Amino acid sequence: MYKIGDFSSMSKTTIKALRYYEKEGLLKPVYIDQNTGYRYYETSQLVEISKIISLRQIGLSIKDIKNILNGCDMKSILNKRKKEIKENLTIYTTQLSKINYLLEENNMKNEIFIKEIPSYIVYYSDGIISDFSKIPEFVLERGAECAKANPNLKCITPNYCYISYLDGEYKEQNIKIRYAEAVEEFGEETKQIKFMKTTPVTAVCIYHKGSYENMRQSYNIILKYIEDNGYEIIDNVRECYIDGCWNKDNSDDYLTEIEFPVRKK
Repeated sequence: MYKIGDFSSMSKTTIKALRYYEKEGLLKPVYIDQNTGYRYYETSQLVEISKIISLRQIGLSIKDIKNILNGCDMKSILNKRKKEIKENLTIYTTQLSKINYLLEENNMKNEIFIKEIPSYIVYYSDGIISDFSKIPEFVLERGAECAKANPNLKCITPNYCYISYLDGEYKEQNIKIRYAEAVEEFGEETKQIKFMKTTPVTAVCIYHKGSYENMRQSYNIILKYIEDNGYEIIDNVRECYIDGCWNKDNSDDYLTEIEFPVRKK
């Protein structure tokens, strides 16, 4: 038998770690001297400690290791850990691409971010506007019509509403759009107002600061990011108007979030 210090040297494991594993019930000394408190280990336990260290090195928790040592199905535990690692790799890859993007841009003026948009109940209305300047008028008219038919209907907090473009191509005149706003429940439909539940999506997003006429640059930046990072656009772009003519006097202070629903190719 070997004292804990000798066993520590043989197993290349710190005494602190050995005491921790003992406390957690993973590896107990074969003998403890009641007079001195010295702990003794056998060479056969080198195999046990190497297995514990190996499982720790792949990121398994003490609980999972304990379950394996107690005879639980190691394959299912390892598959669970494998899935966690793959998910983390996706997160780290996205973070790395953002870091590279910001390093290339050398500023955070046009920062791209990824977010999960949950499922919402929305009222929506499709229509055709003569040009982009008619969007505020369209939104206000449809909002008033919905409120008239549903006087007790409440929007969610924080507010989420957007315009999406339905033509499938860029147009500057006679543009087909959809206005949607998230609400707490389904309401009464009208000729112009409909209700639906949206599908949750992952979106690549960018904030555009300033007038709507200058959005082209923000669109170019976000579309380049999508292409460079292996994303596929799966639905119509959404423009979420956070600040606009209804609360800002100067168009330079308008704030719009551009959202592209995507998935990895």
